[in-house]
Amino acid sequence: MSRRTNGRIAYLLLAVCASIVSYLSPVLAEQKAAEQPNSSDRQAKLEAALSKMLSGATLDGSFTSTGAGSDPTKLSRDKYTLGPVRKVGGDVWQIPARIQYGEKDITLPIILPIRWAGDTPVVTVDDLPLPGFGTVSARVMFFEGHYAGYWKHGDHGGNMFGVIHPAEKEQPKTKSSPASRSGGDPPAEK
Repeated sequence: MSRRTNGRIAYLLLAVCASIVSYLSPVLAEQKAAEQPNSSDRQAKLEAALSKMLSGATLDGSFTSTGAGSDPTKLSRDKYTLGPVRKVGGDVWQIPARIQYGEKDITLPIILPIRWAGDTPVVTVDDLPLPGFGTVSARVMFFEGHYAGYWKHGDHGGNMFGVIHPAEKEQPKTKSSPASRSGGDPPAEK
């Protein structure tokens, strides 16, 4: 075959492939959309899971500090004990938090935005005034029982990270009956 014939065959094959792709693209997109759960249903499930994970939880971790006179390699401890976490509307959430670090120990009803990177919630705060702390900016994500992010306050900032300890489940209260009424010894502790 001549070079010219090979070129025509290549163009013909390219045209056939392009036709197939253009025909199948809408079909495949429709099929993929049908396989995906309704995005609003998916988002509602993600938000419910976030509220459940954070409500009553304790965030126990560390942070670094950068800025004039700071040692960015030094880790300091921090702890956030959360109350009931709930979505207020849009991307705004209410997170009552007891914040403990250094000499600070204060409880605040914090209202802040949480945005989503796919299925990952990210606290996104820019110049949020917090009584007792000043103005704070931060990006903090939650994933698989952990949190990590960056914070900024004035000319200082740093990284923060730690573990999310879920709220302790209340044990059902049962009446313990004396051994004489039950006919034997109480069960041994495990």
